[in-house]
Amino acid sequence: MGLQTRHDERLECSDARSGLAGFEAFFRDHYRVVVRLAQTVVGDLQGAQDVAQEVFLAAYRRFPGDYEQAAGWVRVAAVHTALNVLRGERRRDKRELQVQAVSSLPSAEDTVIEREARAELRRVLRRLPRRSAAALVMRHCGMSYVEIAEALGVRVGNVGTLLRRAESALRKEMDRETHS
Repeated sequence: MGLQTRHDERLECSDARSGLAGFEAFFRDHYRVVVRLAQTVVGDLQGAQDVAQEVFLAAYRRFPGDYEQAAGWVRVAAVHTALNVLRGERRRDKRELQVQAVSSLPSAEDTVIEREARAELRRVLRRLPRRSAAALVMRHCGMSYVEIAEALGVRVGNVGTLLRRAESALRKEMDRETHS
């Protein structure tokens, strides 16, 4: 029984060596194509080589010794893996932007000042004529002259004049508020 075990071990070892040689030949035959496909997607050679490494490692595990079936698979896998790299970069960029937004949050002091300024603006808007205040708020919220004219029941040509007068009245009231 001991001789049979040694013989089996030798066969397995030679099979592994021939499998490795087969993979090397497969790798050499398809590496350039895989890198070119990946580079087309990711846009740079280094990233494409990283994708190719990942793809060939997966092929080695998935198709042990039967690399003829893997030829088409590595091409498709190169494109999919490269797309996953791009998606990962996009998610990372999005997370970095969110972190920057959180780190650029205003201080407590800035928040209090902003809140007080808004409260002051609301007090001043209450003292303006309703139509003027409404026109200013609607314009600030992004409404067009046409939309403001329809909402207030005025002609579109009068909206600009109405807004300028409302802004002037707002400035005067703000000056009164700060000098009081």
